Amino acid sequence: MAKQMKYGRYLHGGDYNPEQWLDRPDILQKDIEYFKKAHINTVSVGIFSWAVLEPEEGKYNFDWLEEIINNLYKEGIHTILATPSGARPKWMADKYEEVLRMDPDRTRRFFGGRHNHCFTSPVYREKVHAIDKKLAERFGKHPAVMLWHISNEFGGECHCPLCQAKFREWLKEKYGTIENLNKSWCTTFWSHIYNSFDQIESPSTKGENELHALKLDWKRFVTDQTIDFIKNEVDAIREGGSELPVTANLMYDFDGLDYKKFKDVLDIVSWDNYPGWHKKEEYVTAVDAAMQHDLMRSIKKAPFLLMESCPSATNWKPINKLKKPGMLLAGSLQAVAHGSDSVLYFQLRQSQGASEKFHGAVIDHYGKEDTRVFREVTEVGEVLEQIQETVGTNMKSQVAVLYDRENDWAIADVQGPRNEDMHYRENVQKNYRALREQGLNVDIIAMEHDLADYKVLAAPMAYMFKDGYEEKLRTYVENGGTLVLSYWSGLVDGTDKCFLDGTPYGLMDVTGIRSAEIDALYDWEENHAIPQAGSHLGISNVYSCKNLCELVEVSDAEVLLRYGEDFYQGYPVLTHKAFGKGHVYYVCADMELGFYQDFYGRAAAEAGLKSPVEFIPEGVSVTVRESEDTEYLFIQNYARKPQTVAVPAEYELLYGTESEVMAPLQTRILKKHK
Repeated sequence: MAKQMKYGRYLHGGDYNPEQWLDRPDILQKDIEYFKKAHINTVSVGIFSWAVLEPEEGKYNFDWLEEIINNLYKEGIHTILATPSGARPKWMADKYEEVLRMDPDRTRRFFGGRHNHCFTSPVYREKVHAIDKKLAERFGKHPAVMLWHISNEFGGECHCPLCQAKFREWLKEKYGTIENLNKSWCTTFWSHIYNSFDQIESPSTKGENELHALKLDWKRFVTDQTIDFIKNEVDAIREGGSELPVTANLMYDFDGLDYKKFKDVLDIVSWDNYPGWHKKEEYVTAVDAAMQHDLMRSIKKAPFLLMESCPSATNWKPINKLKKPGMLLAGSLQAVAHGSDSVLYFQLRQSQGASEKFHGAVIDHYGKEDTRVFREVTEVGEVLEQIQETVGTNMKSQVAVLYDRENDWAIADVQGPRNEDMHYRENVQKNYRALREQGLNVDIIAMEHDLADYKVLAAPMAYMFKDGYEEKLRTYVENGGTLVLSYWSGLVDGTDKCFLDGTPYGLMDVTGIRSAEIDALYDWEENHAIPQAGSHLGISNVYSCKNLCELVEVSDAEVLLRYGEDFYQGYPVLTHKAFGKGHVYYVCADMELGFYQDFYGRAAAEAGLKSPVEFIPEGVSVTVRESEDTEYLFIQNYARKPQTVAVPAEYELLYGTESEVMAPLQTRILKKHK
């Protein structure tokens, strides 16, 4: 695999579709002039160009692309070159029906849209391999080309006979025998025992849709098959003689694929970020976006790329609101603060027709530079050049939050206490937000991640303990870590099969409690957590809880909070136990945000964690990137009022104002030598 790329500068630019303007050389020439004025140094091309690159089967037309790349390079603009597999040409669908996806009801789709292709189809893989290899032969060593962009926003699934056969092969490799599968899947329930792998079909509302393990394994298969498809593309590029690094643009909190498994197939993680700014308070949206940045960064524990963002308003949301002045810069610098080495946009020039003709762009239909959006994009480019010394720096986190996609899939399908919404993601975000408000870098990890570097690990609603995860948590605590576990944890194994003999499975002695029951609250109900006098953390406030309240039996844990109402009044809400060299806290209910803010302030201090900023006002974000000898402190004010943030004297200003009073959406970047 190619090595991590070193850019030497922040990449600024984004998706460019010159094939839409080949009949307007005047526009193509003017675009380069505008790019230079906006400090754009990188373009992504070829993403949806297949029909122009190969207008007829086997007849390739790359000359226009080479001319575009050359003209940009002459002006100092580099290219991220995409493989075109995200949208195949019409001739292919007409000639080879198998490349089109089949829905869960086994209906073949028509040609249209994008991502309407079967990842398993040998024909599709052959055609993709062929054009990818030829692109690599032509451009893989071109001095302008710096990175391969594999396809576009992978997603979706196919239920055709080819995929069914491949799924059965996948299951046979995983389980070995049909007897093992039946036992793991609990198929005796409802008399659904399989006699052979050939009898198994993918989940469908017209067929089997109640075997949770089947649905879980199908999602895993879809991820694995997508990754195998990516490998097919990367192999073609390598066969074409290119050793440039590869990336694929991932999507916001996408539940169709398990992104952690992309770690070894991608050299660089990139993703597309489109926050709904101004819908809620900016700080609330900023926390949501920050968590996604940290999730993407944590996949490889390395800088990532912001591959797409919108310079103005999108066109695909229910309400497509403009970014207010200053929002583009603040959102762009937030990505940088959390580890991005780029700010790239969709799109550079606005399309003249079709579905995204009103999606925001650096250059709109008006086609000139005297627009507010162009000025703000230019400002972003200028600032990225001003802070260029921070590019390539990494983030070190002593805190992590577990947010595992397979756990998410299992919880969503659990048919348990709350079928409307188990509020898993919201619970994760409350833990994340409260830890970030302590001024701490936070990794967002999966169960596969190593835990040795973390002083505090939040594992909310860890319903599934797969691959012996309970032993991993036990070792973590024994070695001195602080584990914050919650209700609805340790109930099932990796096939969604319930553990026997008590939960949280394998950790009852570590936590000092046993889960007994869980109460699902109606949306209008709530309970309260009352502090226990004399508890070692000194918590004294009363907090509300809702949605889910777990009842636990205590063996040898300390009780810090108790329920205030209902028949379980007096039962524990928060417990603590010292185990080995570490600590375990168990949160029994879906607590309000204020609890987590108070609790993590105390638990982080107990674990010896300290923010570089002594006092962080509400609505202010503090993040640290660092190199071997320098620490860079990013401070951003997302509150709708000025905030005062005092910084230790050893930091010097790199960007922003000297004043400690920060206006809304203002960013300060400071540095100190280690």
